Amino acid sequence: MFCEQCEQTASGQGCHQWGACGKSPEVNAVHDLLIYCLRGLAPVALRAKELGFSTHEIDLFACEAIFATMTNVNFDGKRFTDYIRRAIAERENLKAQIESKLGSPQNWSTLSCYEPDFNESLAVQGQDCSLEFIGQSGTNVDIFSLKLTVVYGIKGVASYAFHAGEMGQEDDRVYQGIYEALAALDCQDLTLDDWVNLALKVGEINLRTMELLDAGHTGTYGHPVPTPVPLNVKAGKAILVSGHDIPQLEAILKQTAGTGITVYTHGELLPAHGYPRLKQTYPHLWGHYGTAWQNQTKDFAKFPGAIVITTNCLMPPHDNYQDKLFSIGPVGYPGLNYIPDEADGVPDFTPAIRKALELPGFTADETPRQVTTGFARNAVLGVADRVIAAVKAGKIRHFFLVGGCDGAKPDRNYYTELVEKVPDDCVVLTLACGKFRFFDKELGDIEGIPRLLDVGQCNDAYSAIQIAIALANAFEVDVNELPLSMILSWYEQKAVAVLLTLLYLGIRDIRLGPTLPAFISANVLKLLSEKYNLQPITTPDEDLAACLA
Repeated sequence: MFCEQCEQTASGQGCHQWGACGKSPEVNAVHDLLIYCLRGLAPVALRAKELGFSTHEIDLFACEAIFATMTNVNFDGKRFTDYIRRAIAERENLKAQIESKLGSPQNWSTLSCYEPDFNESLAVQGQDCSLEFIGQSGTNVDIFSLKLTVVYGIKGVASYAFHAGEMGQEDDRVYQGIYEALAALDCQDLTLDDWVNLALKVGEINLRTMELLDAGHTGTYGHPVPTPVPLNVKAGKAILVSGHDIPQLEAILKQTAGTGITVYTHGELLPAHGYPRLKQTYPHLWGHYGTAWQNQTKDFAKFPGAIVITTNCLMPPHDNYQDKLFSIGPVGYPGLNYIPDEADGVPDFTPAIRKALELPGFTADETPRQVTTGFARNAVLGVADRVIAAVKAGKIRHFFLVGGCDGAKPDRNYYTELVEKVPDDCVVLTLACGKFRFFDKELGDIEGIPRLLDVGQCNDAYSAIQIAIALANAFEVDVNELPLSMILSWYEQKAVAVLLTLLYLGIRDIRLGPTLPAFISANVLKLLSEKYNLQPITTPDEDLAACLA
């Protein structure tokens, strides 16, 4: 196998024997085969759009299928056989419609005519497609590096588009951009600059996608407000909801209303507590259990109720809790309880509810403890006058955005140490699951402004960007002139998409870690360093000194 799409690749060089995420070479190969088939669908979908055909259902399917190939989402080879069959069927149906309208056969590319043999090993065919893709770039490592960057960025965009689409927030320019990027992967005549520009284009469409998702969340549930979230459990039956999917969390809350079941969030669903309409409507949404995704094998084993994982990140489940774990949407694992969507697009969570009622639940209340979330752009900008006054008075010296993905590597303790060492006259904004390294630290406040502000999920990078732009406008400076340092952690492809968005916006001086992506070649890194001063993290002390200099 060849896979270097996440940060925890073996030795930081790529996984070649077995995925560090738990993905087998066979599953990796069918992931590659699905992407290959979607690359063949892309130019056909683009042609259909030119001719005015509706591709809406195909667009949604393509986003889900791409999403399923992300790190720690779906390990079930059988599910990918279904995705591949549908990708080919949708492509051929579109081709027939196009040719019928035009009255003649079209000169489709070899890729758009590719048919896998479902009677033979899809894993072997996927390996062949992967080798072909690697070979297309010849000896030009830098172009191959940027091609991978585009692929992985598009995976992040597709995941956000999938979530936005669930909430009815769509923009055909996003789907168009995804298809154009997939189709470009077959081009042999693009220069290094062309590939750089295409990667930045991925960042541009990701910005729009995060904006759509933000509109879906805030339009449905209201703008987040600072909200204390219990970290203690209370006695009673329980369901734990993990992942990122707030509409599916709401569906579970609707279906558990009146059952006596208490609902807890896990991982990236902590920020859901900040949405006022969600909290006001469902009083049995109680608190947050556990920390980041990579600790789920411990968290899930101890949880005495049913568990629903809505999106990434899923770790290969252990036997001591697999029977109470349920997945939905693009998430899958062989033998895992899967709850499909009903006709209305919402799963029937009865199996999970039944399991929660069978299990003992929590037997006693814990001592109260809490954290606060909900510091998205409206909450922060609502006190912008106080923030600006504190900066001008020298009471706030600097802002640090410390966030991104969490992971299991011990060198990620850098982020905990950094936040602990941030001077008392500085404010830390954080988002995504990287916050779990320090989310419960007591940092105090400056003039009533908390020194630790949880902006939200990884897609709430959009909210953080809006905060930075608003502050820059208030001080009449460029964003890069703000007393703001971005120190980011990455793990999977959503982080790649967010990083490309920041580069598209011209954000400089980003520090990235805990290691740099294995798919970024030395020359591409040099280019990004020269243009954007993108740089790896070093030590907390050195980086703090440099940021505050």
